[in-house]
Amino acid sequence: MSSRTVFSLFAAFFVALGTCTFAAAQHGGKAEPVRIEFKRGTSSTTISDTISGSVQAEYVLAATKGQRLTIHLTSTPKKSSVFDLKAPDDADLGLEYDANYDFSKVLPVTGDYLIIVVRPTTSPGKSTFRMVITIK
Repeated sequence: MSSRTVFSLFAAFFVALGTCTFAAAQHGGKAEPVRIEFKRGTSSTTISDTISGSVQAEYVLAATKGQRLTIHLTSTPKKSSVFDLKAPDDADLGLEYDANYDFSKVLPVTGDYLIIVVRPTTSPGKSTFRMVITIK
């Protein structure tokens, strides 16, 4: 292989590497929400996780208009995690706050609902939470 060919291969490699790095930076390295799926024959699931600092946990749930969605969140230390629920197309869920521990309502639209769990403070620390999700 000639030195010109080797140089061309290295140049192509670094251009490709730079393109990949740029594409990753555009997305901010943020992970996709975790899809919640229920085991066959069940209508409820429990999610246990830990968040720290300003990191948030995101979950997505497919639901149908007219189903009742119930979410109950507990955490250690007590009330150290809260959640917000976003409906498809920003449909109104009747939530007054973005810091909830409980939710139970009939859903207004069919689609993917986004659940975001965060710590209600910006101070350093961590929160271990348990979220029970039921849909009927």
